[in-house]
Amino acid sequence: MATQHHVQIENYAVGDGESVFVIAEIGINHNGSIEIAKQMIDGAVAAGCNAVKFQKRTPELCVPRDQWNIERDTPWGRMTYIAYRHKVEFTLEQYADIDRYCRERKILWTASCWDEEAVNFMEHFDPPFYKAASASLTDHDLLVAMKKTQRPLIISTGMSTMDEIEDAVELLGTDNLLIAHATSTYPCKVEELNLRMIPTLQSIYPTVPIGYSGHETGLVPTWAAVALGASFVERHITLDRAMWGTDQSASVEMGGLKRLVANIRDIEQSLGDGVKRVYEGEIPIRKKLRRVQTSNGVQA
Repeated sequence: MATQHHVQIENYAVGDGESVFVIAEIGINHNGSIEIAKQMIDGAVAAGCNAVKFQKRTPELCVPRDQWNIERDTPWGRMTYIAYRHKVEFTLEQYADIDRYCRERKILWTASCWDEEAVNFMEHFDPPFYKAASASLTDHDLLVAMKKTQRPLIISTGMSTMDEIEDAVELLGTDNLLIAHATSTYPCKVEELNLRMIPTLQSIYPTVPIGYSGHETGLVPTWAAVALGASFVERHITLDRAMWGTDQSASVEMGGLKRLVANIRDIEQSLGDGVKRVYEGEIPIRKKLRRVQTSNGVQA
């Protein structure tokens, strides 16, 4: 397999041979609360994540008109769907607060933009990269809007055919592009994760960093994704999986997030470079246990 090109996200090089870039997806699991969002940012910092990510929508553009006035039960009482969508969207002032807080905590932040107006909104904050959600992979106008910012762009590939992935990559080009394998079921059954798509995508796009956006319960598949060569990983996070919201059950709580990142770091170190060598610590064991030594000696 050809060596991947690296994509630079602020001070982090993302790609083959680099430390795995870990994104904690807050999404809308904050339920419209800045304080909850800040607690999750704190958890991501404590776990050693590289970035947190939100979702930004313009409700009038993203919610079909015939769904605006459908009522639903929410933590704030019964309200129309369009009112609910506004309730979980942070304002410019609230995101300015998030921006200040992330800078203080020294963690990157960005958002998945679901419409072109949301891209214009996010440009106020000079985000280090953008993420196109799986649902947006075929929204070529939106992809082009994010590409035009000249910021690194991650495209997620859940609910997509290979033809749709290829069309998106052809549209965007491979420069400053990262691709995340994903399955868009929340939570996802393990038999539908199809982690071998990570090396498949690496073989198709050898110069593009390939990562993993996981929606499973548990941590093991994400560790397996790293072992299979994922250059970056993204997991939804939450303070409590029992909280109200559609993404909570497929999210990782703060204690699990700390274990997730710690073991990712162990895995990436343990993978090595694939070159066989005798390590210094093995030499005394070799001398003690080998009955027959080679004449060439040993290089530690």
